Formats: sequence, structure tokens, C-alpha cells
Amino acid sequence: MAEPVLLSTLDMARFVADGFLRFDALVPPELNDAAMLELEQLKEFAPFEGNPLRPRSGTALADCWPNDSAIRRIYDLPVLAGAIRSLVGDNPIYDHQFCHYIPSGSQGFQDLHCDAAIDSFDMTFDIQVFYFPRALEPGAGGTRFVPGSHLRMVHENSVARYQHIAGEQFFAGEAGTVLIFHHGLWHAGQANPSDDDRWMFKVRINPSERQIRKWDTSDYDAATSGNWDHMFATMSQEETVASHLRRAHPWTVAGQDRLDTIQRVSLWRYLSGDDEFDVDWYHTRTERRAALLEEGSR
Repeated sequence: MAEPVLLSTLDMARFVADGFLRFDALVPPELNDAAMLELEQLKEFAPFEGNPLRPRSGTALADCWPNDSAIRRIYDLPVLAGAIRSLVGDNPIYDHQFCHYIPSGSQGFQDLHCDAAIDSFDMTFDIQVFYFPRALEPGAGGTRFVPGSHLRMVHENSVARYQHIAGEQFFAGEAGTVLIFHHGLWHAGQANPSDDDRWMFKVRINPSERQIRKWDTSDYDAATSGNWDHMFATMSQEETVASHLRRAHPWTVAGQDRLDTIQRVSLWRYLSGDDEFDVDWYHTRTERRAALLEEGSR
């Protein structure tokens, strides 16, 4: 197996800001065709026993699926393996999988939701890998999702009533495309008005260790320098961690996007191990006040 291709610091900043990463046509055509034969076996609820394509929850990801299976070979692709390692560490744990098969003309759909009701709101996170083995045209009912929604604290189905959100996306793309979601990203399966059956294979993956600087940090210093200062002093056109973490998504209310920036900084502190990192001084400001209050109470 080739060496995994790790994410960069700026890739990680995009994930923290948007809640997802996209890899177009990552899986080659011959591997997509082989995967379809296996997904045909997984579109029904098959028993675990005697089915090597159905791992048990809690299995080390490295031990899931036979080595000669198409699914295993997809997860061994250097770019996908590197992205998974960058996000959840060296020894990730398989949580579950599901083959989403939506026949042509199906009117069934999911409400907007996040996974799942029992998830906590600390900074640790799982990832969900969405693999699309067949091309999907715009308007064919691809997965709906809301970039930047992953750090908003909502119960699983409390956003189900929202039918149209500014900036939402509907997946369309080439065969073999992979999306990686933060587990909190709002999303929904759509009806399939197209003439082709629709396929998507989802795997949820847990970390087994704290997710500190597991990516390629060779660009870390250049990407993070000077981000502690207030936005009015440091606004620039350069692409940095700060420029990503302060980006506002179309669905946020003007001014309230600063609350998202604060949440993203908290996640970046967790991922980087730097408890003093800040963007626009918001954390530092409140922490200094809290320290003064604590000092005064002694």
C-alpha cells in the first residue's frame, strides 16, 4: 500500500470552517465498477454473520473488509487514507456503514438532520465518508447538505422543518467522488427524479486518540502566523487559517457569524493543541476577563 497523502494545514482549516471536504473522481472507473458488485450485496439489510463486507461496530478500520475487496482497496487509496488519518488519527475505529440505494423515480426523502441524537457537543468528532460510485447529474436529487452547520448545537431532527437554506448544496459530480463530513453537518437524502438509480455508500469512523496535528504540518507556521490579532488590524487577501475560520456562510445572520468563528477557533485549538490560538481576539478577550474575576475572588 502506498504512503497516505496527508491533508495540509489549510485543508484542515477548510474542514473546520465548512464541515466537509470534497475529492472529485478520487476512485478510478475500474474500482467503481468492482465496488458496485459489492454494494449490490449491501443494499439490503444482510446479516453480519458470514458476511465479510459487513464489519461489526468497534472493529479497527484497518481490519475492516477483505484485503482483495473493492471497498478495502478504496479505503487504501493514498488520498482517502491520508485524509482519514489527518482527521481522526492513526488508529481509527469503524462505527457503522450504510448503502443508500435510491431507485429511479423514487419519491422518498429524508428530512434535514444531523447524526445523531446521542452525539455530544465537545470538540472531539467522528467523520462520515460518503462515496458515490456512479456519476450524478445536477437535479438528480443528490445528498443535500449545509456547509458550516456542523458546529451549531441542534438535536438530531430539530432542523427537519427547514426546506430551503441559503448556501445549501445538493451533491452532483463524477463517479468515484468522495465527500468527508464532520459528524454534525446537517444533511438529507433526496428523492430521485432521474432515470438512473442512485447509489451512495456511507461509513462513519471514530477516533481512538486525541486528534492533535495528525496532518502534514509543514505549512503550519506560514498558515497560522499573526492570527491572534483583531480582524480590523489583520484583514488581508492571503489564504490563512484565520481567513478560513472567519468566513461567513450565506445562511448565517450578519454579525452572528462571529459566534461560528469562536466555535471554529475552539475546534482549531483542539486539533492544533495550541490553547492560545485565536482569531479576532474573541477567545483571548473573554479569557482575560475570566482570569481577572478568578484572581479577584481569591
